[in-house]
Amino acid sequence: MMWSEKYRPKKIDDIFGHEDVKARLKGFVKNKSLPHLLFAGPPGTGKTSAVIALANEILGKDKIHGNILELNASDDRGIDVIRNQVKSFARVLPSNGVPFKIISLDEADALTSAAQHALRRTMEKYVTTSRFILLCNYPGKIIEPIQSRCAFFKFSKLPSIKIFENLEKIAKNENVKYDSEGLDTVIRVSNGDMRKAINVLQATAVIGGIVNKKSVYDTVGTIDDDEILSILKLAMGKDFFEAKNKLQELIHSKGISGQDIIRSIHKNFDKVGIGEDNKLEFIKLLAEIDFRLTEGASPDIQIASVLAFLGTIS
Repeated sequence: MMWSEKYRPKKIDDIFGHEDVKARLKGFVKNKSLPHLLFAGPPGTGKTSAVIALANEILGKDKIHGNILELNASDDRGIDVIRNQVKSFARVLPSNGVPFKIISLDEADALTSAAQHALRRTMEKYVTTSRFILLCNYPGKIIEPIQSRCAFFKFSKLPSIKIFENLEKIAKNENVKYDSEGLDTVIRVSNGDMRKAINVLQATAVIGGIVNKKSVYDTVGTIDDDEILSILKLAMGKDFFEAKNKLQELIHSKGISGQDIIRSIHKNFDKVGIGEDNKLEFIKLLAEIDFRLTEGASPDIQIASVLAFLGTIS
């Protein structure tokens, strides 16, 4: 079983890192009333977990079956899924004495414009039997008529300390050997995504045994920032060919993608002493190289040009 599912919040009090969201949702539970909702925020910040916790508390765990519909709008983004599947579920009266059904549409920002307009009408027509909860990463892609019918909830990236506490709790429950640096590395590579962090922890525990810095990087196949820093410092120290050899080792021996290397350089370049006058030019160069890599250019040549630029300005 995936740990990210096992440790998903089952009730509102289990939600962490979003105290304002939790307080507002508790108000709905207390009144046993619910408007249409719009949950927006990055992946892995608890939007789907909040839907399940809310449904458990308002509908009841023993009555949730048959009264909740969960769909991922990215699977079928057209108008047919709204006219058929969603409309058919929404117009049927709720069972087991619950006040209304809940329809959860994940990745609602992937719906076409026509599908969103059809959804707007369905939300209006069947408001007595169903409540809609729309989940999205980019609320700007949701049409204004739908936004105006929903109570808006913003899910921001979870604080690192909260992710650390949760990972430590899971590691202890699952008897995983770890060190603090290993959990910090899990947090770094997951970039505020709690679901990814838990999955990385599980994968590392299964493959690497002990969860430490090296085993996490080996598991996810990404780059250690310290390696990038050493390469940048070599280039700044006029040792271009040594820096280039280490770069090629990352690309060809360790299988690190060029775009991952560019992102790591962008994150760490201010630690190698680049002068203020050259920082803007360097950022422009990184943006250009990132675009070229996206278009299929050779990472060896493109990233080597970044090292050459550092050598000329040092």
